[in-house]
Amino acid sequence: MLIDDNTPFYVDGMPYPFVGIAAQVGRHDSGMHTHNRAQLLFAPHGCISITLDGMHCVLPPTKVAWIPAGIEHCATMTNVVAYRSLYFDPVRIKNLPEELSILNVTPLLKELIERMAFWDWDKPSEEQHNTLALCCEELSYAERNELTLPLPKDKRLALWLEKVKLGTQLPQPLNEMAKHIGASSKTVSRLFIKETGMPYQAWRQQWRLLSAIEQLSEKKSVSVVAHELEFSSDSAFIHFFKQHTGETPTHYMK
Repeated sequence: MLIDDNTPFYVDGMPYPFVGIAAQVGRHDSGMHTHNRAQLLFAPHGCISITLDGMHCVLPPTKVAWIPAGIEHCATMTNVVAYRSLYFDPVRIKNLPEELSILNVTPLLKELIERMAFWDWDKPSEEQHNTLALCCEELSYAERNELTLPLPKDKRLALWLEKVKLGTQLPQPLNEMAKHIGASSKTVSRLFIKETGMPYQAWRQQWRLLSAIEQLSEKKSVSVVAHELEFSSDSAFIHFFKQHTGETPTHYMK
């Protein structure tokens, strides 16, 4: 169902086994929260940033997030986003995926989400059955994607990490970052490997990749993104992006 800021909406208080919503959302921060329902989150236009289960991820129009019931998460948007969210009661709807996943959107899955997001909430269950079953089947076939960034939990990194998560500050090179938080480079390296499974430099590069995807989804040019992420040239940024995704920025966003 199409909703706006004036539409009352509390999904866990609704009696329906399935609920879909569609909206145009500007600047928004949902805050950390949980549902008793599984959620499928998708943005056909724009980009959603999600923090959940100890990691950060982005959802450009080529990806969906599957969030099982009970997982704490927060969705943020900084520009106008076409927002689609499907909620499934795991008690009454069978064959739902069990694991948190970022998935590639197939053409069929995209069309199913678009249709289901606009259903009336009181649509009879027998009229939903076949489409719901096909959606669950398509989710089971969707390819997983690793557009995620594990977040360290050490208190020494908390203030620094908050700025980085909000996208207001590009993570510094290791020696500068260590000096900023008052620790040695060796200590920072140990912390990141222990808490994220990644060396700091690899973590920083993954941050740059997610930020690049988010900015490109906001229709920023390759040149602007390359400059903001401090690449030496447009070609250096394109090489970096292709190395990590297998595609150029332009082709990836198409």
